[in-house]
Amino acid sequence: MTTWVGTSWKMNKTLAQARDYAETLAATDPGRWPGVQPFILPPATALASVSAVLGRGSHVLVGAQNAHWADDGAWTGEVSVPQVADAGATIVEIGHSERRAYFAETDATVNLKVQASLRHGLTPLVCVGEPDEVFASGSSVLHVLDQVRAALDGVDDVSSVVLAYEPIWAIGFSGRPAAAADIADVFAALSAEWGSAVRGILFGGSVNPGNALATLGVDGVDGLFIGRAAWDVTGFIGLLDLVAAR
Repeated sequence: MTTWVGTSWKMNKTLAQARDYAETLAATDPGRWPGVQPFILPPATALASVSAVLGRGSHVLVGAQNAHWADDGAWTGEVSVPQVADAGATIVEIGHSERRAYFAETDATVNLKVQASLRHGLTPLVCVGEPDEVFASGSSVLHVLDQVRAALDGVDDVSSVVLAYEPIWAIGFSGRPAAAADIADVFAALSAEWGSAVRGILFGGSVNPGNALATLGVDGVDGLFIGRAAWDVTGFIGLLDLVAAR
């Protein structure tokens, strides 16, 4: 089974910093991480540069943090799925909680972006997760399943889709690391409904070297979507080494 380990750089890194990071990854032996699929999601400004360094078909997949559902048109400031594909992306992150909270992303637009990504042969990385009040009420499973069902509504073949469960209370600078018991029920439900159909189900939320292996030990977790612990290439490589050696 392939274990996915990746990171989104969010709104960080200049072109020079992005190239340095990518060059370090490109210089690693592809056989160093058996059974592990690394991926990185640079900002749009660095996508083409990072893809050029790593090369198409690299052992490290490169993706975009967002893309519009329309192939082209009068969408000022947006980039389309064909454009990010042209820049070297093979993955599109969709529906992150920050996009939902600050940029009016909805279940409906998430679904449109999933369908656009699949239409152009890219892997949608669909982010789902509940706020703290939903977690406290014991309704996490229902909330997350509803998000996934809405995201994949009308999609006949979900075999290229990767799901990332990122509870809002666990992500960001103030997020609290999740214990296995906090996420076990959600992963059990996701695995039961989607595990045999999608490409993988990942966990993201304050993942670090101290909790990465315990998180992967939760039934149904197929990989890790890492934040600031992987923004430095040394940290990312350390996590890849840790997962590969388990």
